[in-house]
Amino acid sequence: MRRLSAFNVVSLTLGFAFLYVPMLILVIYSFNESKLVTVWAGFSTKWYGELAGNQQFLDAAWVTLRVAFFSSTIATVLGTMAAYALIRSGRFWGRTAFSGMIYAPLVMPEVITGLSLLLLFIAIGLDRGILTLVLAHTTFCMCYVSVVVSSRLITFDQSLEEAARDLGCTAAESFRLVTLPIIAPAVVSGWLLAFTLSLDDLVIASFTSGPSSTTLPIKIFSSVRLGVSPEINALSTIMIGIVAIGVIIASLMTKRSMARRLADEAAADRAELT
Repeated sequence: MRRLSAFNVVSLTLGFAFLYVPMLILVIYSFNESKLVTVWAGFSTKWYGELAGNQQFLDAAWVTLRVAFFSSTIATVLGTMAAYALIRSGRFWGRTAFSGMIYAPLVMPEVITGLSLLLLFIAIGLDRGILTLVLAHTTFCMCYVSVVVSSRLITFDQSLEEAARDLGCTAAESFRLVTLPIIAPAVVSGWLLAFTLSLDDLVIASFTSGPSSTTLPIKIFSSVRLGVSPEINALSTIMIGIVAIGVIIASLMTKRSMARRLADEAAADRAELT
């Protein structure tokens, strides 16, 4: 096994410290007794109780979860369709423009995207609220889903679809029974990525949200401008814990799936030998 050099060890240590030490400090001070987030006054969990009774934060969290769920689901459907059309349709008229429109929001500044969507909603007379948030998040999340699914479709063996068609399946049936189960990990990854991006969005949501549709990032940003409260530390700690649990579950599911696939391949090899 190749050993890491001292330079690599120091670089990795500094990099991880830069990323995770601030999070560790935030988690520690979420259990602080004092209202001052920079002064340690003893261990306490009272700020989690205060957070549970803060209706404004709870309402913002509920709005954020609803918007993230619906926008990521719609973005996954549309992004998968766009990726399939882009990869499987070959060369067609307008393909360059179509791919450009898919990838443009990836490099477009969020301020420009948010402002353009705001002007669009004003032009068509659509009041800002949950619906405008879902439409706005779907617009930019769909691009990320399309990229993830496209990378999986490029390596997909099309002979499997052809075999299904030879056995009597229609195009829709071959996609539903063969293609979709194989690319399902990429589709799920795209949905999770879209869900995370929607949860984290601040700039576009600030342009397209209304008075009754304040998301959690907007609420946190507004509260921080008046001073950091220990309740925000508690809320951030809960979000870090949820993300960590999700990552652990996804890692375990990936390892289990890989182990199952290796076992199936080994069983198939033994069957061929016998």
